Amino acid sequence: MSVNESNILASANADRPIIDMRSWHQADTPDEREQAGLERRFRVPLESHALWQVREGRRDVIGLLEEQSRVRVQDLIPLRYQRMSVSPFTFYRGTALIMANDLARTPVTGIPVQAVGDAHIGNFGMFRSPSNRLVFDINDFDETTTGPWEWDIKRLAVSVEICGRANGIRKLERRAAVKRCVHSYRDHLMQYAQMDYLDVWYDHIDVEAALDHYERTMNGRRNRTLRDAADKAAVKDSNRAAAKLTYRDGDKLRFRSKPPELTPINELHDYADLEALQGRLETLFNSYRHSLYEDRRHVLSHYTYHDTARKVVGVGSVGTRAWVSIMTGRDINDPLMLQMKEANESVLERFVGRSPYATHGERVVQGQKLIQSTADVLLGWASFMAEDGHPRDYYVRQFWNGKGSIDIDHLNDLALSDLGRMCARCLAHAHARTGDRIAIASYVGEDESFDEAIASFASSYADQNDADYALFKQLIDAGKLPCAA
Repeated sequence: MSVNESNILASANADRPIIDMRSWHQADTPDEREQAGLERRFRVPLESHALWQVREGRRDVIGLLEEQSRVRVQDLIPLRYQRMSVSPFTFYRGTALIMANDLARTPVTGIPVQAVGDAHIGNFGMFRSPSNRLVFDINDFDETTTGPWEWDIKRLAVSVEICGRANGIRKLERRAAVKRCVHSYRDHLMQYAQMDYLDVWYDHIDVEAALDHYERTMNGRRNRTLRDAADKAAVKDSNRAAAKLTYRDGDKLRFRSKPPELTPINELHDYADLEALQGRLETLFNSYRHSLYEDRRHVLSHYTYHDTARKVVGVGSVGTRAWVSIMTGRDINDPLMLQMKEANESVLERFVGRSPYATHGERVVQGQKLIQSTADVLLGWASFMAEDGHPRDYYVRQFWNGKGSIDIDHLNDLALSDLGRMCARCLAHAHARTGDRIAIASYVGEDESFDEAIASFASSYADQNDADYALFKQLIDAGKLPCAA
């Protein structure tokens, strides 16, 4: 790339995508699908996925963050940049659009899946399934759409490398963790390629069984980090959320005031008309109700509304509009907390084309149901007209339903390796459910060539992330980007 050449794919447009995701046609027989995968390997060699050239001083890609910020809540942008500025890993969490822009320059096979779109290691976790099992799966679907399967595994592998660096894990051990991650993806794809489709669809990761298996393969070393996360997930539900975020006011539950992270609706002074805002949120909730199946609407009808607050969530999501509502069922001791989160265009869409769904809320929900083995029974979507006259799309889910967060800031080499392998298995499952699993498995092959290629890419792109992060910090220090104290 020349000095004056842009790092931004300016021609990328959701109506005129530069990555072809529509011409792939799944063959009729397993043998033909396997052959199709081999033919793609000839056209796009496995070794080609290793390539990335680090470029310094990419001020134009930082502009992609500013582009996203322009359509978000302006008062929260300094908080977004502050959270991203903590470390190279927190920066990486907020740069899904930058990486999608970069991946659009790399080789793709053209075999489509329902891509996660932001499959970094922090976007996987534990939660209770409707049948009360503790399962491990992908838990962030804001960017999901039809896209290249290899973009997901690259984003995951790079996150393992960056997370390893952030936790002071040595280079050889980081590379081993990345390779185990990619090997897990490849190995499980091979298994899914041999299975009947319904067996693939119903497969899931039981947390206890998976940890027992990984500990056996590591000479019995007990993974305390993931075990602790599993124990905490067992009690992280709406009761816990209500105890932490609300207080009792007579016979009502009200949200505590902890701005900017949690701001009750009656304290949102940046809205001109709070009564009108309350009315729009009621419209949003009614729209959400109609997106549910009849049995789910029946469940919801047993709950009474109490209060709503604006909730700041995540790192890359800061600035998108997100609300939490508290309701109760049998009595005030039977709380249900729902989260309503704004859904915008997926970061992939400008490169791979528009989603077929009518709204981005529906895109997120339908994508989650395709990808995730056991989706939230109250998952739905909604739209309403905002104060500025623009339509806004949302998806709605339970705020906490046995969700277990993993402390990725204090991982040792064992925890990083096991977590990477579990994430990769989830990713393989998502791709096997929604794409041509036989063709992809045939493409990645049975030896370690693909593992080595992705590990090399992960190391080089982690260097790129370091360079972009250093520039991001310089811009904050120079006062050219706003950052909260």
